[in-house]
Amino acid sequence: MTAAKTSPAKQNQGGGFGSIFPFIIIPILFVIAILVYKYIFGAADNFVGGDSAKDPVNEPALNHYLGVVYKGGPIVPLLLTLLFTVIVFVFERFITLSKARGTANVDAFVRGIKGFLDKGDMAGALASCDRQKGAVANVVRAGLTKFSEMEKATDLDKDAKLAAIQQEVEEATTLELPMLEKNLSILATIASVATLMGLLGTVLGMIRAFGALATAGAPDSSALATGISEALINTALGIGSSAVAIIFYNFFTNRIDSLTHRIDEAGYSLTQTFAAKGK
Repeated sequence: MTAAKTSPAKQNQGGGFGSIFPFIIIPILFVIAILVYKYIFGAADNFVGGDSAKDPVNEPALNHYLGVVYKGGPIVPLLLTLLFTVIVFVFERFITLSKARGTANVDAFVRGIKGFLDKGDMAGALASCDRQKGAVANVVRAGLTKFSEMEKATDLDKDAKLAAIQQEVEEATTLELPMLEKNLSILATIASVATLMGLLGTVLGMIRAFGALATAGAPDSSALATGISEALINTALGIGSSAVAIIFYNFFTNRIDSLTHRIDEAGYSLTQTFAAKGK
């Protein structure tokens, strides 16, 4: 029995690593965030008196901003986890999309494919795909393979052949898009959650600050300062993490749209060439 043929796009689909990666990395980053919060931000050298762990009312030493962040309270490790997650997945998307673009300029690759098709050099076009690699080349190669098959087919009319080529390109594109868009939903979620988490920390800090004002007699200035610090620090961390997530989410979305446009352009060239020269 002959094994069924598989398109290059299908052959290049990733395994299970990409699907389980977020569920592994986020808990690890949470542990790292706790350790950073406790042992770096909470280091004794960052505080007046030199022992923040045993004396939580100690104030941060002058110009020791890590101690200031530490005073943000228990929400800080959660916000650090979100920030670290954004950083990790930004690097992961950079690497993935760089590989998806291939080894050379995508525009030059697409122009080269058009040139090979105009000359009827199918072998040259396939060799160009093999050199280029990446998602765009995978889709184009799948379309070229179907193009060659349709040139040899005798049991279909021209319209059916064109439809088959177009369908192959669309299927290959559908297989590649999940890889390009993977983990972008995490950045989109953090863009919203980080702001809300920062707001939660702000509310908790203000509760502490107003609690200090409500004490009988003279207000507890240390508790008041701690509450205000907790509120402002959490606000800053939440807004900062959200802003970074939004910026890179939009950046990666635009890059994916650009790659998709190049794929559509190459697929259109395939169908137009076959319409002009195919039988």
